[in-house]
Amino acid sequence: MKAAVVRAFGEPLVIEERPDPEPGPGQVRIRVEASGLCHTDIHAAHGDWPVKPNPPFVPGHEGVGLIEALGTGVTHLALGQRVAVPWLGSACGRCEHCLSGWETLCEEQVNTGYGCDGAYAEKMLARADFAQPVPDGISPLDAAPLTCAGVTTYKALKVAGVGPAQVVAISGVGGLGHLAVQYAKIAGATVAAIDVTDEKLELASELGADLVIDARTHDPAEVLKRFGGAHAAIALAVDEAAFSAVYGGLRRGGKLVMVALPAHGTIQVPIFDTVLNGTSVIGSIVGTRQDLTEVFELHAAGRTRVIRESRPLVSVNESIDEVLRGHVKARIVFDFNEGR
Repeated sequence: MKAAVVRAFGEPLVIEERPDPEPGPGQVRIRVEASGLCHTDIHAAHGDWPVKPNPPFVPGHEGVGLIEALGTGVTHLALGQRVAVPWLGSACGRCEHCLSGWETLCEEQVNTGYGCDGAYAEKMLARADFAQPVPDGISPLDAAPLTCAGVTTYKALKVAGVGPAQVVAISGVGGLGHLAVQYAKIAGATVAAIDVTDEKLELASELGADLVIDARTHDPAEVLKRFGGAHAAIALAVDEAAFSAVYGGLRRGGKLVMVALPAHGTIQVPIFDTVLNGTSVIGSIVGTRQDLTEVFELHAAGRTRVIRESRPLVSVNESIDEVLRGHVKARIVFDFNEGR
């Protein structure tokens, strides 16, 4: 099989031939059909974060494909079934986080494409209990971004407690943000989308945003305050200044939900204003298996659209460069059926 491999941090990925992996007990082998390019994959390949993966490794945590081999003990999945493999590759299932519905906080979790080889390969292994069945009618090219970009923003809006008639700011309209706009609209919110490119602001309007704010020419905080301030701000732009900008636009009791992970990012939180206004700053990381089930159900019901463009895996390095330059409208998805 072919795989795109990180041999050294900061170096181009290498397309190489590897033997097909054999599933162990409780695992499945998947013939990958599609894999989304998430900014986290770029951070992994560059070794940006304090806890780093160990090269050589195969990134990718938006993998979708067909099961072609079952490890011993796997009885709830079937050969030929389409599944998705998310960031949460496995969790212990026993700690307080797992038992209380917060498996994404498990300290023993293994993350796909980070702690184990991921989906930038023609074939991959996954823990069967964390391989998510994809409903009929959802294409693998749509399912791939939903597996991370979708479930991550869906969870962030849950964490924020977004409800009808609330004002919600979506900071950063791209692979994650274009889905966040749609989930906020489904929740009944008034959506303010913030970005710095005409194309993404137009996309936000097309997807139902009630207000678009061009951060190049307007202070997002000032604009949001004219509308009474945001009940919640979902920070998706990989830029620490963007976090502070939307924090300043919260109303009393508002919540800043931090999702994006700049390589080196901090924000200044004014203690007096935070206490006096009763505002909250919250971190939100991906979503659970149940969250992903709900994301797939919404898409199967025709409630969401995935804006994407497909590429062959051999374009991985050029695609990463395009993401870093901000030239991608929403999501790049590697299509493994090209050329098969």
